[in-house]
Amino acid sequence: MTGRGIINYKQTIENSPSGFIYADRDLIITHANAKAAEFSVLHRTKLAGEPLEKAFPQLSVLRESPDAQAIRKVRFGDRDLLVRMFSVDSPVKPEETGFVIVLHDFYDEFLLAAELAQTSGALEELKDIVDNFFDGILVTDGDGNVLLFNQAYLKNTGIDSGLLVGHNIKELINPVWMKTSITVLVAEQRRSVSMHHTTQNNKNLIVTGTPIFGKDGGIKRIIVTCRDMSEIYSLREELLKAKEMERRYFQDMAHSADKSEGGGKLVIVNEKMQQIYSLAKRLGNFTTTVLISGESGVGKEEVARYIHENSLRKNRKFVAVNCGAIPENLLETELFGYVEGAFTGTVKGGKAGLFEIADGGTLFLDEIGEMPLSLQVKLLRALETRSITRVGAVESIPVDIRIVAASNKNLFQKIEEGAFRDDLYYRLNVVNIEIPPLRERVEDIGPLALRFMHRFNKQYNPDGREKKLTLEVIEELEHYGWPGNIRELKNVIENVTVISNNEYIQVDDLPWAKNEPDVGRSADKLPTMQEVTEAAEKRLLRQAREKLGSSRKIAEALGVDQSTVVRKLKKYGLS
Repeated sequence: MTGRGIINYKQTIENSPSGFIYADRDLIITHANAKAAEFSVLHRTKLAGEPLEKAFPQLSVLRESPDAQAIRKVRFGDRDLLVRMFSVDSPVKPEETGFVIVLHDFYDEFLLAAELAQTSGALEELKDIVDNFFDGILVTDGDGNVLLFNQAYLKNTGIDSGLLVGHNIKELINPVWMKTSITVLVAEQRRSVSMHHTTQNNKNLIVTGTPIFGKDGGIKRIIVTCRDMSEIYSLREELLKAKEMERRYFQDMAHSADKSEGGGKLVIVNEKMQQIYSLAKRLGNFTTTVLISGESGVGKEEVARYIHENSLRKNRKFVAVNCGAIPENLLETELFGYVEGAFTGTVKGGKAGLFEIADGGTLFLDEIGEMPLSLQVKLLRALETRSITRVGAVESIPVDIRIVAASNKNLFQKIEEGAFRDDLYYRLNVVNIEIPPLRERVEDIGPLALRFMHRFNKQYNPDGREKKLTLEVIEELEHYGWPGNIRELKNVIENVTVISNNEYIQVDDLPWAKNEPDVGRSADKLPTMQEVTEAAEKRLLRQAREKLGSSRKIAEALGVDQSTVVRKLKKYGLS
């Protein structure tokens, strides 16, 4: 054995986890390694030259039978050691014979076994974690030979596991869906590399390769991770929707705080509506008559109330009457009152009309176009003389009121038809306010819907549970035509607040989504051809009206008569 071999041999013995004691034929210690010295009663530096039993009293048994090859179990303090002594030739002086005593520690063996078991369990747990990781993971050696991959990698890439196990990743390179491999790029550039990759199943992945270097500076492992970006895009879209809804909620709260003159009840986002309410506020300083026009449900009465609440008459009564809702034979007495005995069934002392009740305040005459001609004359006289005469009376009663009238009909057309007096029209139309329909003020729809949802949550959910609108629902509301305007929107929000079982309102919860036939029903419940045709017609007309506006333009675009468009719009409630 060479000197170099002896040095290596001594180093091996010195670092062994078992204790080694060298003794001559008289059992005088010549050398002991570090592990054996742990069990001696003497310091290691004093072991050489000492009798075995003095340094290791427990080993006195060996002197009685020094050549015995048996393995003994000897107690050293709180540990049991396996002890074996056998004769050997001295590696330094072969002519001399001595003994080697080996001490094997049961405790260390137990710890080693436990550590191996724990390591094995940790590896199993690590494998489970890697296998259930969200991102795809692939591990190769420095040459690209596949060592490990998880299920997400197979799912994201669409590669069959049989093409990976026992193969080199370079074998998968092809001119169609894998023109290069991230492992090749990492090996060439010796740094982390990221790239976009489109898989054979048309998934868009972000792939990142990272090298792990060994002590020699070479690449020991290459770890590849891949993520399906469609998942990220979906999450990003959901996040953007959530942020947009948050923005709308906060915008609505800030808007409510800004509109202190309306007590936070007004929703004025649309620029034209802002101009209308600005004009209405200025009109509060005057007593002039105002005529408000607009489709049914656009909020004509709200504008009239706003005029009153911003006038010098705000502490007096605001009286509203719908001229089209009261029978013609009763409307006169409702407006002007009557005296006792004017007709059968009168109350004692007579009854004051709404003109007298509103004295000093504002009288709102809604649907003025429905007032019969006979009453129009009396109304005109009341406006000009600032006095009224009760039914059956002779003397007039002075009244100090402001008249705000409203109509959802074209009064010019009613004048041409002879159904409305032109002199009354001009008397009422001192200042005209035309309110646009809800479909022309899309920016108001979201805040209005949020406001109504808040109101109905308080009304129908006193326990604090709140329904919430999603961005998809807001967008659907903004694309709907709203033939009933704000009144219809209010009813829709009340409907979903009461009926929907969802905390977050879905598009399917909206009434029109429920009413349209489902073309995806099961085969035994297919919709009729008429249902499918009508649903398609309704969607087409709704889109065309939102984009083009007038029935004439819609007819031109769709290649049909204008009368057909008008009839269909009316049929589907879109007129």
